[in-house]
Amino acid sequence: MKNYPGPLSDHFDGTRFFDPHGAAPKGFGAILRWQFGQRQRSRWPDRVPSPYSDIPPQRVSGGRARFSFVGHASWLIQTADLNILIDPVWSERASPVAFAGPKRVNDPGIPFDRLPPIDVVLVSHGHYDHLDLATLAKLAAKFAPRVVTPLGNEVTMRARNAAIRAEAYDWHQRVEIGGGVAVHLVPTRHWSARGVFDRNKALWASFVIETPAGAIYAVGDSGYGDGGHFRRVREVHGAPRVALLPIGAYEPRWFMRDQHMNPEDAVKALADCGAAMALAHHHGTFQLTDEAIDAPVNDLATALDAAGVARDRFVALKPGQVFELE
Repeated sequence: MKNYPGPLSDHFDGTRFFDPHGAAPKGFGAILRWQFGQRQRSRWPDRVPSPYSDIPPQRVSGGRARFSFVGHASWLIQTADLNILIDPVWSERASPVAFAGPKRVNDPGIPFDRLPPIDVVLVSHGHYDHLDLATLAKLAAKFAPRVVTPLGNEVTMRARNAAIRAEAYDWHQRVEIGGGVAVHLVPTRHWSARGVFDRNKALWASFVIETPAGAIYAVGDSGYGDGGHFRRVREVHGAPRVALLPIGAYEPRWFMRDQHMNPEDAVKALADCGAAMALAHHHGTFQLTDEAIDAPVNDLATALDAAGVARDRFVALKPGQVFELE
C-alpha cells in the first residue's frame, strides 16, 4: 500500500504507527513457531447456522438505540434516526483472496439486501476481518455512506474504489455525525496490516460514540495490557452505557495476548471502562486462532461468575439477534 503521508506525532514516526503504551506485533519467527510448532488447534464445524436473522426497521428515533449483531465484529447500531455500521464484513472469507483463508461458518445476521439506508460506517483498522473492501464497495454503490476510519486506512479504501467516501482521523479526534451523535477515535492496544510489508502503516482505533441514548464504546480489536486504555476512556469520556467488547481469537495465549483479549480480560475491561453493560463480539464466525468455536462464550460465563458479575451484564448474542435500549 502507499504510505500515509501525514506529520510526525507521538504515535507516528513518519513511516509506521505505534502505541507508546502497547506492544509491537509478533515477528515472523513467532508466527512460524505458532503455525508449525506443537500446536493444539481445535477444529471448527464447516457450518454453524444461527437460528436468527434480523430485518431492521428503517430508522430508530429519539433516545432509543438498537444493536443488531451481524456476526464476528460487525454491528448495525440504530439511534437518533441514524444507521451506523461498524466493521461491516459480508464476504464469505476474511482474506485477501476469495479462494482461501478463514471462511465464515454462519451467514450475516442481516441479509445485505435487507439493510436499512446506511448513513455512516466506522472501520476500526485494516485487518481483513474488519476492513472488507468488497463490502465497503457494495455499501458505497447502494448507500454512499460516510466511512470514518483511522489514519492511513483511507489510502487502502480509495485505491480499491474511489466511490468509498473515506474520512480518516487520528486518535483523540471527534467527528460530528449529526442528530446529536458524534464519534471519538480512541487508542486501543492492537496493530494493523494488509500484507507482508505494510505492518502498522495505517492506524487502528476504538470508537466512543456519543448518542442521545448514552455513550457507546465500540472496541474492534484490543489486547488488555494493564487496562490503561479502558480506564482512560472512562476518565476522559465518562462511563459508557454500553460497551461492545471482543472476547474471541485468543489462543495460543503466548501469541495472542498483546493483540486480543480473552474473556477474562474482557470482563476486566468492562470493569475498567465502567460500562453499565457489554455486548460480546469477535467470536463464532471466522476461525482465526486455535480455541474451539464455543470456547469464548463458555469462558465468558466462567469469567463473569469468577468476578462476581451478573451474566446479564455481559451478553453474547448470535448473528441476527438484537439488543435494544429504551
